[in-house]
Amino acid sequence: MNLPYEWQIGWRYTRASKRASRNTFISFISMISMLGIALGVAALIVVLSVMNGFQKEVRDRMLSVLAHIEVIGPGTLPDWRQTAAEALRNKEVVGAAPYVAAQAMLTRDDAVRGVLLRGVDPAEEPKVSDVGSQFKAGDIKALTPGGFGIALGSELAAAMGVRVGDKVTLVAPQGTITPAGVLPRLKQFTVVGVFSSGHYEFDSALALIDLQDAQTLFRLDGPNGVRLKLEDMQRAPQVADALAGTLSGELYLRDWSKQNRNWFAAVQTEKRMMFIILTLIIAVAAFNLVSTLVMTVTDKQADIAILRTMGAQPGSIMRIFIVQGVAIGFIGTVLGVAGGTLIAMNIDVIVPFIERMLQVQFLPRDIYFISELPSDPRMNDIVTIGIISFVLAVLATLYPSWRAARVNPAEALRYE
Repeated sequence: MNLPYEWQIGWRYTRASKRASRNTFISFISMISMLGIALGVAALIVVLSVMNGFQKEVRDRMLSVLAHIEVIGPGTLPDWRQTAAEALRNKEVVGAAPYVAAQAMLTRDDAVRGVLLRGVDPAEEPKVSDVGSQFKAGDIKALTPGGFGIALGSELAAAMGVRVGDKVTLVAPQGTITPAGVLPRLKQFTVVGVFSSGHYEFDSALALIDLQDAQTLFRLDGPNGVRLKLEDMQRAPQVADALAGTLSGELYLRDWSKQNRNWFAAVQTEKRMMFIILTLIIAVAAFNLVSTLVMTVTDKQADIAILRTMGAQPGSIMRIFIVQGVAIGFIGTVLGVAGGTLIAMNIDVIVPFIERMLQVQFLPRDIYFISELPSDPRMNDIVTIGIISFVLAVLATLYPSWRAARVNPAEALRYE
C-alpha cells in the first residue's frame, strides 16, 4: 500500500508483535482501550434508545386519549361545526370532534372519587382519539343522548367497584340555588363501558359521557371546544400557530406538548443527565487511551530516536502516534455503534431471553403499566454519540504525540 510511512508505523504499533512480549502487552492494552470505548458507546446508545422507547410508549398512550390540538372558546362554541370546517381546511388536520370538559365527583355507596369528565360525540370521537377501541367492556356507542350512560377508566372502575350495568351518582360542582341554600346538582348514571388506555393518569380519573348529556348536566348551549387530530403529531405547535391566524372568533389553541409540558420537560432533563453521565464512560476510556499511548511512547523511544536520526521531523513522529490513537478510537467507536445499535434494535428479543434464563421479570405486569422494555433507537442520537466518541479519542492522542515528538534521540539511545 502506498501510504505515508507515519500511517504504516502507527498501524503497526496498534497490532501485536509476536517477536517481543512487551509489544504484545502494549497491544493488549490498546485492545482494552478499544473495548472500553466500544462498551461506553454501546451502553450510551442502548440507554438512550430505551429512554426514547419509554417516552414514545407513554406519549402514544397519552395521545390515544388526548387530542393533538384543542380549540377552546371563550365560553362555549354553539357553532362548533364551522370551527371544525375551518380547521379541516388545513391539509395537516385529519379529524375534528367537539367535547365538553369538566370536573365532578363520582359516588357509589361509600366510594367517592374526583373525575375528569369529558362529554363526547360517539360518532365523531373516533376521528380524534383511539379511546373507542380501548374498551374492555361495553362500547362507546352505548353513550346515547338522554341515556345518561357513563364510561369509566379501568382503574377508576376498579376503585369504585363497579361493572357495566351498575349505577353511579355524579355530583356536578355547579350547585342549584334553593330557599334552603345552594344544593349540589346530582344525577344518576349507568355504567355502559370500561376502557383502558394503558396510562394510569387517565385510567384512574377519566370518565366519558355523551356530549348532549354533558351540555344538559352543566347547562351549556354548546361544547367547550373542538379537538383536532393531525397527520403528523410532531408538528402540532407549528400547526396550532398556523390555525391561530385562520380560525374565526376569539379562540385559544393548545397543543399536546403544552398540555403535558412539565412531564416532557422532566423526561428531556433526565435524558440529558443520562447522556452526560454515560458520556463519562467514554471519557474514562479516552483517558485509558492516553495512558496506552504514553506507555507506547515510552516503549518505543529507541524507535523514535532512530527515526529522528534518519531525518524524521517532530511532526512526523506526532503523526505516527496520532494515527495509532485515531485507529484505536475509530475501531472502538465503530464496534460500539454497531453493537449498541444491534442490541437496541433487538432488545425486545434479548430482554425476554435474559428473563427466561434468570427466571426473573424486570417489569412485573402487576406493578408497571409498561411491562416490556421498549426501545426506539434514533439516528441523530447514534450519530451524535459516534462523533463525540471519535472526537474524545482524537483529543486523547494529542498529549502523548506531543511528548513523543519531544524525545531526545541522544538520551533515548544512551543505554541501547
